[in-house]
Parts: sequence; C-alpha cells; structure tokens
Amino acid sequence: MATRKSAYEDLSTAFRHGNFEPLYLLYGEERYFIDSLQKLLLDNALEAHEKDFNLDIVYGAEADVQSVLALCASYPVMAQRRVVLVRDFDKLKDNKRFTAYAEQPNPTAVVFLVCAGKPNMNAHPYRAIKKHGIAAEFKALYDNQVPGWIERLAKQRGYTVEPKAVQMLADFVGSNLQIMVSEIEKIVTFSGNREVLTAEDVVQASGQTREFNVFELQRAVGEGRHNDAIRITERLLQQSSNPRGESARIVLVLSSFFLKLLKLTGCRKRRIAEKEMAARIGVSPFFIKEYLSCLRRLDVKALNRALASLLAADYELKGGSTRSERLVLTLMLRRMFNQVTVPAPVV
Repeated sequence: MATRKSAYEDLSTAFRHGNFEPLYLLYGEERYFIDSLQKLLLDNALEAHEKDFNLDIVYGAEADVQSVLALCASYPVMAQRRVVLVRDFDKLKDNKRFTAYAEQPNPTAVVFLVCAGKPNMNAHPYRAIKKHGIAAEFKALYDNQVPGWIERLAKQRGYTVEPKAVQMLADFVGSNLQIMVSEIEKIVTFSGNREVLTAEDVVQASGQTREFNVFELQRAVGEGRHNDAIRITERLLQQSSNPRGESARIVLVLSSFFLKLLKLTGCRKRRIAEKEMAARIGVSPFFIKEYLSCLRRLDVKALNRALASLLAADYELKGGSTRSERLVLTLMLRRMFNQVTVPAPVV
C-alpha cells in the first residue's frame, strides 16, 4: 500500500509545478514547513517582473480587514494571477468577514493566510475557509520522526547520511527544524565534495573534536564513567567561545538521552521487538543495543534522578542562580551519578 503524502509534500509539489488554488490557510507549531511553503509560493506563483503590481504582503495586527479584502478581490495586472499573503491572520481584527470571501474567492488570486498558532477551526471564518479552500496544520515533529526527516532533507540536497550521523544530529538539535537545516548546511560545507555525510562531519561542524564532544559525553554518562564525563565537560567549556550556550546544549542532549531511556524501560517491560523499540524512542535500529546496555546499570529511580538533576541545571543556567557554568554542570553530573547531595541553588 502506498503511503499517504504529508500536507507539506503535497503542497510543495503543487507549488513547484505552478499549481495553485485560490485560498489557503496554514497554521501550527512547526514554522519551518509554513515558511518553506511561503517561499515556494513567492518563487513560483509570479515572475519577478510581475511582483511589483501583483504581490501584497500584509500583517494581520497592522492591517484593516476591509483593505485586505479589497486586495484579495483585485484582479491581476498583466499577469496570470495576483498573490495576497496575510501573516498573523488570527490577529486581523474582524477577520470573520472573510467568511463571505471564502465562499466565493477570487479565481484570479492566490490568497495565502497564515496563523501563528491553532485557531478554532469550528468557528468562522476558519470553518468556511476549511470548507471552501485548503487548510493545513503543521505540528511539531515527534522525536521519533526526526531521523527520517533528516534523511529525506539530505536526500533532497543530493546527500546520504550515515546512521550514526543521523542519530547524532537528532540528539544534538532535537525537533527544531529551522536549526536542523542550518546544521545540515554546515555539515555539507565540512564534507566538501563527498556525497555521504559522516559522524565526523557532524562533530567538526559543531566546533568540537573527535575526543571531546557532547556525544562522547553522553556515552560516558550512559556507561557510568563519572571521571570521564567530568573531564569531557570541562574540555567542552574550555574550547567553547560561549560557555553558557555550550552548557545549555549539553543539558539538552543529555535530557533527550535520558527521556529515551525512560521510554525504553516501558518498551522493555512489554517485550516489544528491538526494531519497534528503536522506532518508538526515535533512534536508529543500529544503536538500540547501546541504549539497552545503559539500562543494565540504570533503573527507573536512577533515570528520574538524572532527569531531576538536568531540570535543576536548566533552571540555574537560565538565571536561577549565580553559579558558574562549570559548577552547575559539575554538580549536575555528581547528582546524576548519585555521588553527593547537591546544595540548593544560590538565588
């Protein structure tokens, strides 16, 4: 059975081929997809010389609904179509008046409405737009969807990514696709003319070294090597031009690691196959045994202790105390390894 394409794939394919409907509504948490479709629209709906008279971009918080409706109803000038892009449509005062427009949209216009969050789709004008136009919600990806997305994005650019590199990127960046695109572009630069992106490329693009990087820190923590974890952490802070940002990245990667392990405990209790375990926690099947190995020494109590220490470190790094980054992370690791009782943050 063929898999159903996502709304993003459907719309991006249509836009690249110059196929446009009169009315669109895009909304949701994942701005990357929405911003990419806006760019495809602007690149393909009009020729460069047509944009001066046939393109209007307005912001809902600053616009008057009657003026916006007038733009939507206008006809193109020496062009096949006109484009009206309304950002923050949910902030356009009295936008209920778009209900009537949605029922009879201008066939020579492409009206592209974007909402920052998720509007009430059961109320007008959104209900009418959904019925008569195209409405698409773009949710943030789940962690287990990120590796596949990385592989597809790299393939679109003519590259393949080693499984280890995919996992490192997913752990390193998380589900923020805007940042992920930037990281992949950096990695492509480091790879030179090679078509296969490697784990070494990921490390170099991050500004770290083969021996001292956040992934080696994760491995040391998972294997219970406290002294190595401290040594790697100190070296990461020494070689970073932004210790606060580096510390936040360490906390992010380790938090993702321990959350995956916590999910894995539930999978293991239900005796799920390893391949299914990997899919559920968002790692490549190549590395599921490494995660399972960590659980031989980390029970649920230890995992919860680790997550509590990471939460406390995150609070301190975001202004909850006056401790240095080095001290915050050192105390975090000691608590994580259950070596000392960490004193309360200095507020």
